[in-house]
Amino acid sequence: MSIDVNNESGTEVDEQAILDIARYALARMRIHPLSELSVIVVDTDAMEQLHIQWMDLTGPTDVMSFPMDELRPPAKDEEEPPQGLLGDIVLCPEVAKKQGEDAETQHSMDEELQLLTVHGVLHLLGYDHEEPDEKAEMFGLQAAIVDGWRGEHGMTGPSPAPTVS
Repeated sequence: MSIDVNNESGTEVDEQAILDIARYALARMRIHPLSELSVIVVDTDAMEQLHIQWMDLTGPTDVMSFPMDELRPPAKDEEEPPQGLLGDIVLCPEVAKKQGEDAETQHSMDEELQLLTVHGVLHLLGYDHEEPDEKAEMFGLQAAIVDGWRGEHGMTGPSPAPTVS
């Protein structure tokens, strides 16, 4: 799996954890090991510009996903998943920090960035949360992936509750 993490935010983040959880999520979703992903960490001004440009919404957001080859998890009976360029995930640590502090189960900025990384991966794979059934599926999968990764890394407690909008 080729995953690049580029921190352009000026904020210190746990880039290794972002890389590790992205790799874990893609492996768990059975994405081809030669597929490529880019994660970019930006400040609030850059995120707001992207949010306006692509969503026509003002203010910075926590995570944005830009799919490329529209890869999907393979069906259970598919032997070999297709490989390709997944796309870009853009994260904003300043928004993540505030969301972690404001969450019902308060958690760190890095924990929120891990959650948002998985959220972004799922969006790249075609998952959405516009409808209640889609939201239940996506957030359930997101929690299972984060909890699985945290368990493998000896972190205790459940994953932070989804705070993404």
